[in-house]
Amino acid sequence: MAPALGILGGTFDPIHYGHLELAREAMAAAGLAGVRLIPAGDPPHRGAPVASAIQRLAMAELAVADYRGLAVDPREINRAGRSYTVPTLEELRAEDPLRPLALIVGADAFLDLPTWHRWRELFDLAHVIVVARPGTAFDGTLSPELAAEWDRRCRAAPDALAAAPAGAIVQVAITPRPIAATTIRAALFRGDTAAVRGLLPPAVLAYIERNRLYRPGQDAT
Repeated sequence: MAPALGILGGTFDPIHYGHLELAREAMAAAGLAGVRLIPAGDPPHRGAPVASAIQRLAMAELAVADYRGLAVDPREINRAGRSYTVPTLEELRAEDPLRPLALIVGADAFLDLPTWHRWRELFDLAHVIVVARPGTAFDGTLSPELAAEWDRRCRAAPDALAAAPAGAIVQVAITPRPIAATTIRAALFRGDTAAVRGLLPPAVLAYIERNRLYRPGQDAT
């Protein structure tokens, strides 16, 4: 079976090197065919983004230009309603029923998985790659229902992702990068452009400056 296609969702408000390097490292560590970054149109787990959906999509497209294997998928922005992950995976699965899919989530997001819409169906549609700092463990922190899925599905080797279209959980370690979109927005709100240089691609910063995003008058939180 072919290598899995990685799926990384997020608000990307704005997209930064933390997102991009996470996708790149997960792709390399898990042997993925590529990673699709999917900006949420109407994210269900947080407040309304500061930048518009079209602006966040444009920034994501600029950001991946220099990253081989990364691409942007606009389907959640083009689809009306809340940007739930299960309908997105259903669409991708319908396009190619046999291709392995791998949903990439951070360790914190994985812990919250039982709060997601139709979360148990995720495993019928895709594998789950949990990205964490080296040495991170979930001993004693998983809810009973998530622990049951972990014990049933966790695989030690990423090779499991190419063996079936969906259903496995694989953990990969990535390089810690303490970059947060909230910190970037707060610095831009203060007019401190110098503080964010090196945290996001120059083309994205130029787009932000050109469109006067994250300035006073917009919510920087």
